[in-house]
Amino acid sequence: MSLLPNTTELIARARSDLRMGVPIVLDDELVFAAETLNAGRLATLRLMDSTLVLGVTVWRAETLKARAYDGDVARIVVPDDAPLSWIHSIIDPVDDLNAPMKGPLRTQRDGSAETVRLSINLVKSARLIPAVLTTPVGETAIDGLTRLSLAALEAHLGRANPLLPVVSANLPLAVSEAGRLHVFRPDDGGEEHYAVEIGRPPRDAPVLTRLHSACFTGDLLGSLKCDCGPQLHGALRQMGMEGSGVLLYLNQEGRGIGLANKMRAYSLQDQGFDTVEANHRLGFEDDERDFRVGAEILRSMGFSQIRLMTNNPRKVDRMASCGLEVVERVPLKEGKGPFNADYLATKAKKSGHLL
Repeated sequence: MSLLPNTTELIARARSDLRMGVPIVLDDELVFAAETLNAGRLATLRLMDSTLVLGVTVWRAETLKARAYDGDVARIVVPDDAPLSWIHSIIDPVDDLNAPMKGPLRTQRDGSAETVRLSINLVKSARLIPAVLTTPVGETAIDGLTRLSLAALEAHLGRANPLLPVVSANLPLAVSEAGRLHVFRPDDGGEEHYAVEIGRPPRDAPVLTRLHSACFTGDLLGSLKCDCGPQLHGALRQMGMEGSGVLLYLNQEGRGIGLANKMRAYSLQDQGFDTVEANHRLGFEDDERDFRVGAEILRSMGFSQIRLMTNNPRKVDRMASCGLEVVERVPLKEGKGPFNADYLATKAKKSGHLL
């Protein structure tokens, strides 16, 4: 076996580079995460005398009134005299209402958008604002930069990363002294995920299951803006009362956009946008989570049939599409209050939750 990094390891390195503001090379294009681009590197790019393209998703393009000729993304040509503040104003909606006139914006129609499309997905997986700056490599010295081919990146971004069991140990809990915690680590070096097993549920029968996405603000701080904390504790409580169950605690904060972006969405909600509108203005889909993670953990633990605790019928469908048999949807109506009434109403109206 070679000591050199394989494609999975190179992609993990690329995510880290992009988070720190270091560019990567995709085929013959330099790619920056627009959020972490700094003034010094932008000045260096200006010396290259090549076209700079700012790639955003179609959701952000709609807010900007920029033509998305490529369907799901738009390639905005960066003006020659545009400062770093202009780039950040294009990608970050925090000040849109105070400065709504961003254009006119010129977007590219010809040529391939594949570099922009794939690099935006890579930046999303790094929990950054989904926007990238690209330019041809040209004569630029790129020794030391992480290099990937578009073909390799496309193949890896679409697959589910294998999860490796790390350790499990008994963990007595308030809801049940017969608790056990299992830790799983993806092979791409990403965030670990956890399974809380209550009792010893038989593997040949449907198991009471909750897929819970991590919510720092709700689970730990007791935020009243969502119902996550009450749902977490309510699910564990019901499993304790029934004597068995599995709660999957998946590190997919903010429906998969990360805590920083969730806080950006919260700041937009303070301006009057609902949770779906806020995600779209940032450039994200309604829900960026990957439920294949939960399905793989359950299968690795020996379960194939589940009683799924959720108010979201789409979650039932997505788990079934992952090869699990959902024999029952168990409602979990917890945590409604005056501070999250609008949030829950949006979930019901736009995301189909049964509340």
